[in-house]
Amino acid sequence: MYKENIICTVIIVLIIIGNIITQKYTKTSVEETSATLTELREEITKEYNEINGNEAKEKIDKIHEMWDQKHDLLAYYIEHDELEKVETNLTGLRSFIESKEYSDALAELDKTVFVLRHIEDKNKFNLQYVF
Repeated sequence: MYKENIICTVIIVLIIIGNIITQKYTKTSVEETSATLTELREEITKEYNEINGNEAKEKIDKIHEMWDQKHDLLAYYIEHDELEKVETNLTGLRSFIESKEYSDALAELDKTVFVLRHIEDKNKFNLQYVF
């Protein structure tokens, strides 16, 4: 009986440590991606004459590369549907920027940030989700 209690305790501790690590990684991933999206928003919301399309394209490419790197690790423990929503929104955002439809790009950017925040909130440990 003593061995079983130790094994159960070790398993529970490992699960808790794994949960803490994944929550931190999810939080930092969402914060970094949201911060770069905020920079892109600032670029897009400039006066129409001042918008630099090339710089906006460079920023969205940077965001896409960063998300691709983060996506690989997040895919281990987050639902793929949620990650696909972000990927779809980023692709839509890129196409709106390339076609210089900045008002639609802002809407797509807001959807992307919302989905990212949703992913972060959904994966937080909360007693409300347990019961």
